[in-house]
Amino acid sequence: MKKVYVAMSADLIHPGHLNIINNAKKYGDVIIGLLTDSAIASYKRLPFLTFAQRKVVVENIKGVKEVIPQETLDYVPNLKKIKPDFVVHGDDWKTGIQKKTRESVVQILKEWDGKLIEIPYTAGISSTKLNNAVREVGTTPQIRMKRLKRLIENKSIVRIMEAHNGLTGLIVENVRMCQDDAIKEFDGMWLSSLTDSIAKGKPDIECVDLTSRISTINEIIEVTTKPIIFDGDTGDVPEHFVFSVKTLERLGVSAVIIEDKVGLKKNSLFGTDVPQTQDSIKNFSYKISKGKKAQVTDDFMIIARIESLILKKGLKDAVTRARAYIDAGANGIMIHSKEKTPTEILEFCNEYSKFNVKVPLVVVPTTYSSITEEELAHAGVNIVIYGNHLLRSAYPAMVKTVETILEHGRALEVSERCTPINEIITLIPGSI
Repeated sequence: MKKVYVAMSADLIHPGHLNIINNAKKYGDVIIGLLTDSAIASYKRLPFLTFAQRKVVVENIKGVKEVIPQETLDYVPNLKKIKPDFVVHGDDWKTGIQKKTRESVVQILKEWDGKLIEIPYTAGISSTKLNNAVREVGTTPQIRMKRLKRLIENKSIVRIMEAHNGLTGLIVENVRMCQDDAIKEFDGMWLSSLTDSIAKGKPDIECVDLTSRISTINEIIEVTTKPIIFDGDTGDVPEHFVFSVKTLERLGVSAVIIEDKVGLKKNSLFGTDVPQTQDSIKNFSYKISKGKKAQVTDDFMIIARIESLILKKGLKDAVTRARAYIDAGANGIMIHSKEKTPTEILEFCNEYSKFNVKVPLVVVPTTYSSITEEELAHAGVNIVIYGNHLLRSAYPAMVKTVETILEHGRALEVSERCTPINEIITLIPGSI
C-alpha cells in the first residue's frame, strides 16, 4: 500500500476532518501527523485537549493506520522521514497563515515524486466558530487551573495581562491579532492587588481583603476561560495563607504569587523611598511550605516573589533566596525590579540559568518596558506579566472625557473617542 500523510491539530473533530480522512484512505494507508501542543501554540492558542487526548481520538477514527507527532507547523521534517506518496490537505491553505507551509510541502514532495492532493473545503464548518462556542460554554475550575502548566510546557514564553473586572477579563480573553503568519493573544490574566485596589478607590496597602478580591475573581471567572494568576501580596501570616491557597485552588485559579515582605504592605515600585521590610529566608520558606501542604492538587502553583533588587539587597541575596524558596517547594520564582533598564533582571537570569534545580521564572517589566518578549525568553524567562496596563491606559482616557465635557458643556466633542452606544450595548454576549 502507498503511504498517505495527513497533518492536523484535531482539537475539535468535525465532519471536515472526517471528509479529509475518508478521501485520503482512497490512496493508501493513512498516516496522521498530529501537531503537538507546542507546535499548535507556536502559531495560535493552546488546544483544549492535550496531545495524548487528541491522539487517542484520532487513532480510533476508521481509516487511520498510524498517528505520529508532528513537532512543528512545518511538515518537512516528518515528510523527509516517511517520504509519503501523497499528502492530503483541504484546499483552504492556499492563502493566509498556512500559505508558506503549503509551498514547502509542494517543494519537498518533488524530491521523491510525491503528490499533493487538495480536498475542497467542507462548507458550513468553521473551527473558529466551534472554538468560540466552546468559550461561550465556559470551562471548569480543574481545566482552567491545569492550563497554566500546559502553557509553560509548550510555549517559549507565556504572555499574561492584568484584568481587574469582568470587562477587562473579556478583553484579555478575546482580543487577538494576526502578525508574522501567527495569531497572537494573551495566554492568561493577572489579578493585580494594585489594580483591584485602585478600581475600588482604595490604596494598595493590602486593605482590600480576600473576600472582596474573591468577588473580583468570580466576576472574571464567569465570563472567561483562560488561566488566572493571583497577586497574593505578602500572603499574610502562614496560618492564614493556607486558607487562601485552599480557596484559590477551589475556584480554579492557576497560581498565586506572594512577595517576601512583612509589615504594612507598600507597593514595590516605591522601593526604598518608603519603609519596607523583607522577610527572613527561614520565615518565608516556612510560609511556602505551609501553602504547599495545604493544596489538594498538583496543578496549583505557589510562586515566590523576590524583593531583593527592589530593596537594594543585591544580586547575591536574590540568588540565595531563589535557591531557598525552590527548596521550600515554590513552583516558580518571580524576580522584581523597579529600574528603568533590564540590566539587573538579565544579571539575575544569567545566574539563575546555572541552577541545577530550576522552576519557571516570572518577570513583570513595568518600569523596564523596553525589553521584548523574545529577549526575555532568550534569557530564560517563562512568564511575562503586564501588570497594570489596562487600568493605567483607561484612567487618562476617562479623565480626558470628563474634562472635555466640562469644557464644552456637552458630549459632542468626545463622541469620536467613545465606542458607539449600540456596540457597547451588544458587547457582552446575551445582551440582545
